[in-house]
Amino acid sequence: MPGEGNLAKLLQNMKPEMREGVFVFCSVPGDEKIPAALTPMHIFREREGTSFVVRREEAESARFTYQCASRLITLTVHSSLEAVGFLAAVTARLAEAGISVNAVSAFYHDHLFVPEHRADEALRHLLSMSRQA
Repeated sequence: MPGEGNLAKLLQNMKPEMREGVFVFCSVPGDEKIPAALTPMHIFREREGTSFVVRREEAESARFTYQCASRLITLTVHSSLEAVGFLAAVTARLAEAGISVNAVSAFYHDHLFVPEHRADEALRHLLSMSRQA
């Protein structure tokens, strides 16, 4: 089943859900592997190294330095990978509120990593945005 591409429908049906736990961003140099004991939520290979997002307690247990303690909000609507403007609209709304966001698009959904201390506020903005659409 293909994902939704209509912006109005995406906004109306995004149904944001906050995941349990706090996630952090870590990196290892390009020639190193992520320890097998870790279960990253997201991995991306960059020129400078491999970036990954993992639960904070895992990073601390493995003695990794990390940045950006975040909560994860998943927009549960099945969005098309070719949808135009969905993340732009969502991130613009959060930007207006002064909330930073690190967005990740996956096959079925879009995921937003927002600062831990602003997560409840971010969720309220997204729910309001969906109701107004």
